[in-house]
Amino acid sequence: MGAGHDHGTGEIRHERPLWWAFGLTGVFLVAEVVGGLMTNSLALLSDAAHMGTDVLALAISLVAVRLSRKPADAKRSYGYARMEAIGAAINGGLLFLVAGYILWEAAARFRDPPAVASTGMLVIAGIGLAINLVSMRLLKAGSGTSLNIKGAYLEVWSDMLGSVGVIAGAALIMATGWAVVDPVIAVLIGLWVLPRTWMLLREAGQVLMQGVPAGLDFDQVRAALLGNADVTAVHDLHAWAMGSRQVVLTAHVVLREGAKNPDKVRAVLADVLEQRFGIEHATLQVERTACERPHLHP
Repeated sequence: MGAGHDHGTGEIRHERPLWWAFGLTGVFLVAEVVGGLMTNSLALLSDAAHMGTDVLALAISLVAVRLSRKPADAKRSYGYARMEAIGAAINGGLLFLVAGYILWEAAARFRDPPAVASTGMLVIAGIGLAINLVSMRLLKAGSGTSLNIKGAYLEVWSDMLGSVGVIAGAALIMATGWAVVDPVIAVLIGLWVLPRTWMLLREAGQVLMQGVPAGLDFDQVRAALLGNADVTAVHDLHAWAMGSRQVVLTAHVVLREGAKNPDKVRAVLADVLEQRFGIEHATLQVERTACERPHLHP
């Protein structure tokens, strides 16, 4: 019962802004890494690591848009929706390593703060802030209609805050000469990135482990199915997500004795799932007698 699937056509409309944001962010990532090395600024390098996650997030969004055009086939009956979660898991793992290195390096700099070229640090961070603001503007329109684009938008938005932090640190170094401000800013950016990385990994793991999608109340789904007067029991109820948007549900539905139109019951239940929970892809097996084995199935 899955009529009306979008298959990512909404995201395709926003592919060009994604490409622009990806190009701008990628070019500046290289410039920020070079600038961080030239100015000896760990804060810039930590912000570059964060911007690197933006590049990966935008790349994942672009891949998801492109793959959404590919139809399911005999070998991949659900298509390529899982690539989004796989890419996010890789992204999160790399970011954990980068954040760990930044925190380790910052600890060494606290003991012996090196000189930092604060003027170059300020200029580079200022350019980064401008690019983040442009990318946010490009992605804002799509962020209200697509979770995929919204994720990329939030990545760029959060990196904008990192650029603001680096600018503040550079200004403080220029005003006071306190080089220790640089590793302090780096640590703050690193500590701010790690919880987001953990959330990203957890969400990706939930998808890959076929867990119940975030925001979907399993008990409410069961209650909604049982709320039909012709339904006496529900078993083998499973719900999972193929990506960030496509929720899939299967269930065995036991009809009351005397129910005369199983196809109508199935259609009504499918409509309830779509209207109340946004589940468009539901496979419901209607039974006259329960076939469940309680020790194996929820």
